[in-house]
Amino acid sequence: MASSGPRRGGIIEGINVTPLVDIVLVLLIIFIVTAKIVVTPAVPLELPQAAAAEELQTVLSVVVPRQGEMLVDGEPTTVEALAAHARATLAEHPDARAIISADQNVPHGQVVSILDALSEGGLTHVAFGALRPDGTTASVRPPVAGTVAREDVVP
Repeated sequence: MASSGPRRGGIIEGINVTPLVDIVLVLLIIFIVTAKIVVTPAVPLELPQAAAAEELQTVLSVVVPRQGEMLVDGEPTTVEALAAHARATLAEHPDARAIISADQNVPHGQVVSILDALSEGGLTHVAFGALRPDGTTASVRPPVAGTVAREDVVP
């Protein structure tokens, strides 16, 4: 007699995709959350706010936290070594620009010494990182060629 129930050990006629879709969605959520964590800057800064800004390609990034070492392109450095780093960057990228992202509580004199070191190294296209009043990150307008300029000053 023939059995009308499912046969065991026979050929699989179909694949249940529901568990596969569940696994893919869980992996997608994990990747999205991980990507958000990776994008977050490693150095917490309280950037000053600026009213308006435009996009600028960063070649040399100078981060000055309230406490701790200054970072140039993610590497700890000193103000004394900054001029040499600027010269090396200009040798590789003649149209190099720098963005200084200094915590709003960093002394003005420290930022001026960084500007002097960049200028000594020949890097004169300098801008400052800031936050818009709504809390989003703002880039800065490129300065006039051959000048050291501070952009997006809130009156």
